[in-house]
Amino acid sequence: MISSLLHRSWSRMLPIAALVALYAPVLAGAQQVASPAATALSAAPLAAAPPEAGGMSAARLGRLTNAFKKEIEEKKVPGAVMMIARKGKLVYTSAQGVRDPKGADPMRLDTIFRIYSMTKPMASVAAMILVEDGALQLTDPVSKWLPAFKDMKVSTTGGEVPAQRAMTVQDLLRHTAGLAYGELTQNAAVKDALAQAGLYKPGVIDFDIRDLTGAEEVERLAKIPLIHQPGTTWEYSLASDLLGRVVEAASGKRLGDFMSERLFKPLRMGGTAFWVSEAKIARVAEPFDKDPLAGTPIKLIEVSKQPGNDSGGAGAMSTAGDYLRFAQMLANGGVLDGQRVLSRTTVRLMTSDHLGTRVPLAANPGGAVLGGSTYTFGLGFAVRPSDGIAPVSGSAGDFNWGGYAGTAFWVDPREQLVAVFMVQSAGALRLYHRNLFRQLVYQAIVD
Repeated sequence: MISSLLHRSWSRMLPIAALVALYAPVLAGAQQVASPAATALSAAPLAAAPPEAGGMSAARLGRLTNAFKKEIEEKKVPGAVMMIARKGKLVYTSAQGVRDPKGADPMRLDTIFRIYSMTKPMASVAAMILVEDGALQLTDPVSKWLPAFKDMKVSTTGGEVPAQRAMTVQDLLRHTAGLAYGELTQNAAVKDALAQAGLYKPGVIDFDIRDLTGAEEVERLAKIPLIHQPGTTWEYSLASDLLGRVVEAASGKRLGDFMSERLFKPLRMGGTAFWVSEAKIARVAEPFDKDPLAGTPIKLIEVSKQPGNDSGGAGAMSTAGDYLRFAQMLANGGVLDGQRVLSRTTVRLMTSDHLGTRVPLAANPGGAVLGGSTYTFGLGFAVRPSDGIAPVSGSAGDFNWGGYAGTAFWVDPREQLVAVFMVQSAGALRLYHRNLFRQLVYQAIVD
C-alpha cells in the first residue's frame, strides 16, 4: 500500500519537499517496505519550491504532465521522468509510465537511464577541469597525449593528403577535429575504414564499441584518415570518445574514475556511472522492443557489466536528478552547494560560440545534427546565438544537448531555467517529444 501511494504520487508534479512532508509519517514506520522510495523522496536533487515561487504556473505545468500522460497512454513512449528548476529551486518533478514495458514497475524519480550523447557535456567538463588544473591546454595537439595521432592524413576525392595542422583539444571539444561517425559521414573511404576497424557497422546507428579497450580504440582510430582538415568544419563525430582518452592520458586515471572523483562525487551524483552494479540494475529504464511509429527494433547498450572503455561520447548512465545537479552547477557558474567544479570564467568559455563565421557545418548528415536546430556550438554544448531563428522556445545563450535514446537537457541562463527530460525510446518520436517538453516548459513561465 505504501509503495502504491508513493508511486501514484510520483506520477504527479508535486515538488519533492511536499511529498516528503506528506509521506514522512508513513515512511518513518515502514523503512524496510519502502526504503528505495524513501531514498528517492528524501534525496531531492535541489531544494524544492512551489512553481509560483519560481515564477512558473502550477496550472500551466499541468499541461506538461497531461501531455505526456497522453503519450504514454497511446503507447508512444513507455514512461518519462521530467525535472525543472527555476531560480535555483526545484519547481517540478514528474515520473510517469513504466520503467520497463515488459513489466509493471512504475517509473520512478530515481530511475537510471542510458544517456548516450549526454555523456559528451560531462566529458567536456572533465577536460576543462584538467585545463583549470594546468594539466591540459586547449591548444595542445592531441598527439601530445596520444602519440598515435601525429602526422594524420586527410581523405579527399583525390586521395589522402597530409593534415595542414594537428588536431587540438579544442577541436575535440567542438567537433572540428576532422573525425567522423560512420553512420553519419558521407566519405565512403572513411566509412569503410571505420567498418573494417570495428568502429562502425553499416546499418547500425550508434554502434556499440564498449568491448574495446581505450588503447585499442586509439590504435584503430589513429590509422583512419580524417574527413576534413582540422579546424575547418564542424561535423558530429567520435571526438568526445577521443577526448575521453586524452583525459585519461592527462590525468593518469580511467575516465570514469576521474569523473567520479572530480565531478560525480562532489556533486552527489550517486546514480551516474559508466555501468550499473547488480544492486542498481532493477532501476534501469528500458524501451519498447520496437519503434511505435517505424516498427523497427530498438536495441540499447548492455550496461550490467563494466565496459572495456568508458565512452566519453555515449557511455554514461544517469538519473534525472543527478543530471539536474550537473546542469544546475553550470547554470550557477560552476558551483553547487558549496562545491566548485569549474570557475565562472571557464563555464562562460564553454558556453560561448566557438564556430563563429569561420567554421561552417558539414553539408551532410554529420553537419545536420547541429544545423537542423540553427544553434552554434561551444565546448561540449549546442549554444543558441539569438532569441529567434531556432524553431523552439529559448533565449540567446541557452545551451543544451541530447542523447540517442531520447534524453535531453538545457540551461537557459537568462531565464534562470534548467530542465532535464529522461526517456528510453531511440525511435522516430525522439525529436517530437523533446520539442513538446521544451515548449510546455516555456509556456509555464509567468513572471
